Amino acid sequence: MKLTLIKPNIGRQEDYLYIDNGRMEPLQLGVLAGMTPEDIDVVMYDDRMEEVPFDEPTDLVGITVEVYTARRAYEIAAEYRRRGVPVIMGGFHPTLAPEEVAPFCDSIVTGDAGWIWEDVINDFRTHGKLKKLYKSKVGAPQANKYFPKREIFKDKGYLDIGLIQFGRGCKFTCSFCAISVFFDRQQFTRDLSQVIEEMKQSGKKMFFFVDDNICADFEALKELCRALIPLKIHWVSQGSMDMTKDKELMGLLVKSGCLGNVIGFETINPNNMRQVKKAPNNKGARYKQYAKEIQVLRDFGIQTWAAFTLGYDHDTIESIQETVEYAISNKFCFAAFNILMPYPNTPLYRDLEKQGRLLFDGKWWLHPEYRFNHAAFIPKNMTPDELTKACLDAKVQWNSLNSVFKRFFDFKTHMRSLANAYMYWKYNPVYRSENAQKQGMAFGKYNHIYRGNELKHKNDDIMLNPYLNNIKELSSFYKNFELI
Repeated sequence: MKLTLIKPNIGRQEDYLYIDNGRMEPLQLGVLAGMTPEDIDVVMYDDRMEEVPFDEPTDLVGITVEVYTARRAYEIAAEYRRRGVPVIMGGFHPTLAPEEVAPFCDSIVTGDAGWIWEDVINDFRTHGKLKKLYKSKVGAPQANKYFPKREIFKDKGYLDIGLIQFGRGCKFTCSFCAISVFFDRQQFTRDLSQVIEEMKQSGKKMFFFVDDNICADFEALKELCRALIPLKIHWVSQGSMDMTKDKELMGLLVKSGCLGNVIGFETINPNNMRQVKKAPNNKGARYKQYAKEIQVLRDFGIQTWAAFTLGYDHDTIESIQETVEYAISNKFCFAAFNILMPYPNTPLYRDLEKQGRLLFDGKWWLHPEYRFNHAAFIPKNMTPDELTKACLDAKVQWNSLNSVFKRFFDFKTHMRSLANAYMYWKYNPVYRSENAQKQGMAFGKYNHIYRGNELKHKNDDIMLNPYLNNIKELSSFYKNFELI
């Protein structure tokens, strides 16, 4: 038996196919391959940088689907199904929007595949067919039992940084976040000995912990840091502002080789923060815009990768400009200025839907006129186009050569060590290039028309789902479907 795993691309620019130069290993597919019995031949194709060989013989195709890659995932699935190859989809989008995804594939997995993947493989091998739905639990048992099969990443040109996972999920309930919905506001950690052994086997010295919030459990993170110290490695991850409250934790982060963390600042406006409902940021937003927290990070030499979300109800064009000036003045290592996006089934999406403020028929991720990094809803204090332009201007200003050089001269962080300086100069150009290339990208590879549950090529030569005669049956099947 042969299993083909696919990582879809986001889409394309109007005149060329986008290639992701900052791509990292799709760890979720490595873990899935590691859970698959060894007698099954597993191959993986990354649509972000290589052609998918649709005519290469295979028995089953598995596609990981995110909101931004949904259109392209449906295109890929259609090509395989036209050739009679069954397709199973899993990931965030099938869990958040199962009724939408189901008609475009033969089967979907919701929740963590680790609880259910053995059943999927056994059903296919034994009976030659799949159930329409595999509803999994929440958690990460596969991470305790299986190591990723990293051979599938070989010779694909990924960044030289090892991806690893210690925990999944997040305990906070931010209104815009799909993670809290997917994991039902829970956080799970792996067996520590398994994490350390996996890192040793990888042979790498630089790691990115892909945890949604590695700081969700302070004591667990302290134990991880203590175990990392003897490895003499460097690492980065994603954390929350409240880490700065625990000085012992901060010291252990430094000793363990942590160079920095992606931190969701979200907004510097306290009125917006109340709308976000992000608990660890509320106090910092009220008192001098996180000045105390930022000083702690600098004192310990931790580089900050600040993530801002723009377009909240109290945002204005002027406040967005203030945000980018704030980021530059604080000399963050990196900063993202993302438009607030209404992801399906999040509190934000439901609120905007009730208020009639969603654009592109609500499903912006499928609409042929939507473009990447554009507003998908009507803001309160500006037009959607003004919000799009303000966020683009923020990225241009942040990535300007003047900004890059100005931010580097910080002896407490970027100039603290050769490792810190290397991180700054290696990835700032990559980040700058990726921002420019992705702006205004169309989703999917083809120029389609969206009609309900149907994606169709404008020239009518490609019907992305020729299996839609069962939509009524599928709709009935999913009618009482409840998200985990």
